[in-house]
Amino acid sequence: MRVLVATDAWHPQVNGVVRSLEYMAAEAPHFGAEIVFLTPERFRSVPMPTYPEIRLALATPGRVARVLDEVAPTHIHIATEGPVGLAARLVCRRRDLAFTTSYHTRFPEYVSARTPIPEAWSYRALRWFHREARAMMVSTPSLERELEGRGFHRIRRWTRGVDTQLFRPRHERILDDRAPIFLFVGRVAVEKNIEAFLSLDLPGTKVVVGDGPARADLERRYPKARFLGTLAGEDLARVYASSDVFVFPSLTDTFGIVLLEALASGLPVAAFPVTGPADVIGSSACGVLDEDLREAALAALEIPKDRCRAYGETFTWRESARQFFSNIGSAHEEPDRGPHIRNEG
Repeated sequence: MRVLVATDAWHPQVNGVVRSLEYMAAEAPHFGAEIVFLTPERFRSVPMPTYPEIRLALATPGRVARVLDEVAPTHIHIATEGPVGLAARLVCRRRDLAFTTSYHTRFPEYVSARTPIPEAWSYRALRWFHREARAMMVSTPSLERELEGRGFHRIRRWTRGVDTQLFRPRHERILDDRAPIFLFVGRVAVEKNIEAFLSLDLPGTKVVVGDGPARADLERRYPKARFLGTLAGEDLARVYASSDVFVFPSLTDTFGIVLLEALASGLPVAAFPVTGPADVIGSSACGVLDEDLREAALAALEIPKDRCRAYGETFTWRESARQFFSNIGSAHEEPDRGPHIRNEG
């Protein structure tokens, strides 16, 4: 099985989509699969409006078609709905090639947070993008139910994992700030709702790991919080292990790999009761989900760290990859059930 994965999310971006794809590719040999990535690195790019840290590839169907000819994949997966994904979709439709997709990001909510474009318009565009796929993969049961209610079909589950050797409890604490330490890790942007965390009246110290367009403004407005910038690998893992509670204020994330990293590090989670944390935490008693995020953060301090670690160890990238390749294989074996719109370009 040789799978071409078309994705607009790629280095130097640091996010859950990139990490999911990297870990899936690393596990591919265990399933007799080879992954070839079609990423923005193959194209010229321009800064994304309102978010220049992300560059948009000037992907063309002709270039994508040449890559397909060179790679000769047995399966095609379109991971994102950006320029690379759109060009790959167009080529697949022109050549009548089967493909699968995945739904990683709540673009309608993100777009509406930055522009006056209604969410309904964006969801209509996403239904168009995904409706020709043999399967659309999502990470959680609640997201599957929500998208089915919005008119999406052929949905399959693809959960996420965590590197439990890297993210683990440690004896040393590299953060010498006043305890308890409440941690956020993620993109520092408006859609992450970080201000809901920073504005809380909490004891100890608030720490933010990550970068993004909102960082300068938030640092200025919340000088008592520590902003450590983007961290990865051992540096990130040590910060997790030096903290006491992981606070996840997002209302729009579809999953949140950082939740698994926190749990594997022994951190209880405080979050709103929404898709993502509700699915990950479930009935594990490893976090507190409450509309009052302050109450959730304070209550999470009482949760034993060893309970969180044990639960975090149940999420593996091997199982995540097994689901991905199973979905790819079975979806391509099924007959094409339409509906199709020919002559899309």
